[in-house]
Amino acid sequence: MRPLLAAVLLLFALAAAGCDAGTGGLEEEGSASNGKQLFQEKCAQCHALADAGSQSTVGPNLDDAFAGVRQQGFKEDTIRNIVADQIKYAVDPMPQNLVTGDDAADVAAYVAQTAGVKGFSEEAGGGPSAVGGGDGKSIFMSAGCAGCHTFSAARSTGTIGPNLDEAKPPFELVIERVTNGKGAMPSFRDRLSEDQIRAVAEFVSSSER
Repeated sequence: MRPLLAAVLLLFALAAAGCDAGTGGLEEEGSASNGKQLFQEKCAQCHALADAGSQSTVGPNLDDAFAGVRQQGFKEDTIRNIVADQIKYAVDPMPQNLVTGDDAADVAAYVAQTAGVKGFSEEAGGGPSAVGGGDGKSIFMSAGCAGCHTFSAARSTGTIGPNLDEAKPPFELVIERVTNGKGAMPSFRDRLSEDQIRAVAEFVSSSER
């Protein structure tokens, strides 16, 4: 069982037994709207979450991790504290404190508000229809591109893939890479429609650096 999912189940078991869920808690509820943008920039490349349009299988599917406990009646603030603790005390391969302070509170608020709300992943959706927006920037963010690439037009600072500000890839090359992938970059042909891929390519190739 993956560490995050195991920890979630353990902490909810403690909550059910009457113990405090979470080790630190959050004084501020946080901004879910900012949390969504941060999630798409920092977390979407590893975690599936239907509301964010992310479908990665590197880490646990967050809809699946929280759908069951929602059905059992656990409150949103309990989930929020669990998420905050998982950010702070993450175990490999997830780095600890990927976001901190208000940003951590915002991500925790967003995940607590959305993860598992529509049930487990088969019910929650997925595929192209779950990828946010029809414009290239929205698709770039929700598909997890921001987590891997530095690109000033998206305010992203990922270092896994090439720096797009420096590479300045042309339209046709972006189409090729997004469609077929290369190296560590996966193919998005099964996750994005042709129109969505073209929108991303237009955004990447034409945005001012």
